Amino acid sequence: MATWLITGCSTGLGRALATAVLARGECAVVTARSAAGVQALAQRYPDTALALALDVTDADQVAAAVRLGEERFGRVDVLVNNAGYGYRAAVEEGDEADVARLFATNFFGPVALIKAVLPGMRARRRGAIVNVSSIAARITPPGSGYYAATKAALEGVSGSLREELRPLGITVMAVEPGAFRTDFAGRSLAQSDEAIADYADTAGRRRKEHDTTNGTQQGDPTKAAEAIITALRSPEPPGLLLLGTDAVAAAAKALDAQRAELEVWEELAASTDYTG
Repeated sequence: MATWLITGCSTGLGRALATAVLARGECAVVTARSAAGVQALAQRYPDTALALALDVTDADQVAAAVRLGEERFGRVDVLVNNAGYGYRAAVEEGDEADVARLFATNFFGPVALIKAVLPGMRARRRGAIVNVSSIAARITPPGSGYYAATKAALEGVSGSLREELRPLGITVMAVEPGAFRTDFAGRSLAQSDEAIADYADTAGRRRKEHDTTNGTQQGDPTKAAEAIITALRSPEPPGLLLLGTDAVAAAAKALDAQRAELEVWEELAASTDYTG
């Protein structure tokens, strides 16, 4: 019976994953910025769920969550870095303090949790780390440059970490969801205060006041949770798991475009090698 530590469990994918894990009889440290948001899970599964408040940008809370989980269940087998939020702004519009907070939550917080669980995983020579990214890291839509950058950074760390931990029996998997029917666009999406008119037809179209997709997304968080569990239980979990037909189509289109551009510029790229 595995023990999971899942961040961002109050709603959405984190809540669906925590519910799926606990329904299977496994143990879970379920966390949210406010413990009240996950207390119902602990009440429903008093023997296997531990509800904790966790702000992933708070180093003391990160350390405490891992320590308390290990004290309660003996170990943390699976870490799921799901907590995070979006930020809409043209690059020029982005506020420096806003961007710093975004990276603290979406990138540095997950890294801190990874470093906190790894000593135990290394000692046992087993474990799994799941980092929830976004298709935005691949398609970099206008107006989401900073959000895409945080997720691209998380994927970069995931790739290197996967190779570092593979010989130690520890799995690392990044997850790129498309659009899922969660409250992300309403509850977990910030944006710049400033809106520059010159970006009205690019980044401006994706500002919150123009978003009409909330509540109509085709992705089902419950099915996404099951897909993550299935992938982790496979003999060779993928380094990158796409979720949603929209994510698969967008990734294929982006890869095709990259391949086409590479071929156009391949000769110039090759011309930079030493020839002497």
